[in-house]
Amino acid sequence: MKGRLLVVDDERGIVVALKGLFTKEGYEVETAESGEQALERVRSGLFHVIITDLSMRGMSGLDLLKKVREMDPECAVLMITAYGNQRIAVEAMKAGAEDYLPKPFDNDELRLKVRKVMETQLLRRAHNQLLEQVRLETGAFENMIGRSRAMVRVFETIEKVAPTDVTVLVRGESGTGKELVARAIHFRSPRAHAAFIAVNCAAFSRELVESELFGHEKGAFTGAVARREGKFEAADGGTLFLDEIGDMSLETQAKLLRVLQEKQFERIGGNQPLSADVRIIAATNQDLEAMVAQGRFREDLYYRIKVVEIRVPPLRERREDIPLMVQHFIAEACKRYGKPEKRLSPEAMRACISNPWRGNARSLKAAIDQAVILSSGDEIAEAELFTGSELENSESQTVTAGASSVNGQAPATADSELSGMTFREAKEKFVGDWERDFFVRALRSTGGNISRAAERTGMYRQSFQQKMRELGITLADLGLGAKEEGN
Repeated sequence: MKGRLLVVDDERGIVVALKGLFTKEGYEVETAESGEQALERVRSGLFHVIITDLSMRGMSGLDLLKKVREMDPECAVLMITAYGNQRIAVEAMKAGAEDYLPKPFDNDELRLKVRKVMETQLLRRAHNQLLEQVRLETGAFENMIGRSRAMVRVFETIEKVAPTDVTVLVRGESGTGKELVARAIHFRSPRAHAAFIAVNCAAFSRELVESELFGHEKGAFTGAVARREGKFEAADGGTLFLDEIGDMSLETQAKLLRVLQEKQFERIGGNQPLSADVRIIAATNQDLEAMVAQGRFREDLYYRIKVVEIRVPPLRERREDIPLMVQHFIAEACKRYGKPEKRLSPEAMRACISNPWRGNARSLKAAIDQAVILSSGDEIAEAELFTGSELENSESQTVTAGASSVNGQAPATADSELSGMTFREAKEKFVGDWERDFFVRALRSTGGNISRAAERTGMYRQSFQQKMRELGITLADLGLGAKEEGN
């Protein structure tokens, strides 16, 4: 493959000379006599290396460098600078220039620098093409597995948004791999060299979430015995992943919106404005549009975080990916636990593909790990894969408590239809007095385990408990023990 080179200088004589020099070297060479003209060339075609003068009329070489880095982060830029401008050249290196050469430059030295950079560029792109070929053959993409059309769309969107700095909202059910999507965006972005910091907004109270995000000064609240750096400061230059952003309080949402708008924040208990260069990726499994309509999520913040939306599909919408995922998880588990190579029996694989996997990839991985540890032979049987509660589609695990009717249907029909549904699916399908029965069935099916009942119905534990209170459901009334909050 020939290297493609763009020469940019507002002195026509230099442009002509360099084009002749590098055409003889075997490169495809294009030229531009201004920064603006160079950007048009970059928009219309791929270049491996750009040689540009630092001081030009109109757009400077430094400004051109920054624009090129936004459009094609993989492109290498070499700077030519007049004598005495080394300080600016060093600044260009910090901004991402590959190297610089002072005027008057030696043709042989420039030829060697370009050859070295071009070889590196061609090797890197060949390596990326090989990785892409491997991904297509194995279905692996940044620790995510899938060849289904839905997952290919996810991968394609990641590749498009990663080089930019736009805010991304990742949506999907629990266990679908939303954090993996966020990490893939980060590690394929120009920020990959900096930190990726994840914050679970549902894991802390309002005060603690704000302390986690913005930090606090000594004495800001009880227990603040020393100044603490927040996640925004820790993620400076990198990416901040806000998981379960739908559980963030309105007050904290307002502060986050201010940071996104003004790029500044203050530690709790402090009054000194701080700034951090951070890219935001948010994730949720909640209906933010409904929350906005109910006044539980700020509309202005919603549009701020949803510049680009990526929906990660649940396993039931991409069952064709399950065999690939099974192979990947088995290989991982065998390596981790020091087990010989294993495989699923045909019966186990069929059951695996048809299973609901309400916990999505997370529950599939857990079942595979267990089977690898417990199985004695090199073939994992269905009974070894699905033991007890893992058999989600067995009669013993379906929701069976009794309502008189749902939407006018006979009780048995209602039970069988509600059994395998998430709360949202049941809400869309049925009307009437089904709601209390739905939660009772979920609790009975898990023996009163609220966390598992919430996961099974596609809800957060806090939301599930709130619904229990609204509907007047207690574990004690169901004969499941009075341990509702601590279960």
